Amino acid sequence: MNPLKSDEYPVSWEQYIEVVNKDPKEVLKTQLNSFPEFLTSIPPEKAEYSYAEGKWTIKEVIGHVIDTERIMAYRALCFARNDTQSLPGYDDELFVQNAHFNDYSLEHYAEEFTLLRKSNILLIESFNATELLRSGLANERLVSVRALIYMIAGHLAHHRNIIQDRYLDNI
Repeated sequence: MNPLKSDEYPVSWEQYIEVVNKDPKEVLKTQLNSFPEFLTSIPPEKAEYSYAEGKWTIKEVIGHVIDTERIMAYRALCFARNDTQSLPGYDDELFVQNAHFNDYSLEHYAEEFTLLRKSNILLIESFNATELLRSGLANERLVSVRALIYMIAGHLAHHRNIIQDRYLDNI
């Protein structure tokens, strides 16, 4: 089902891209409502739970998902606009360590996600067929705009599954 070519994204993204089994733009729109509903269904007393020593809390996972979406959307914007500069990678552990995600409520993250996703959907819908096929270097790896869209949708789905399976099912 995945129409992407293997050279459009790093092999390390496979786990995220594989979970998107339909048009990623439709997945993004579905997640716009389903993810905030999921967040607000999590009992507040479990929001700072971590399933093992050294693992992120639920709030930190959510913050990571939001930060990653911002970064992937920026990359998509740059490449769609034909910016040929190589973009840097990012250290997700460093971001989480310096973000104080546990200071905010799940409702806060539901609203933040909603606003970010609405903006990103509008951005992605503005890309034409030529722009979607453009690519660039991010973290020294070639990636296409359409692969970034798959990544945004799949990364959220991947981490939602982790929250459900490792954080909520075992409490």
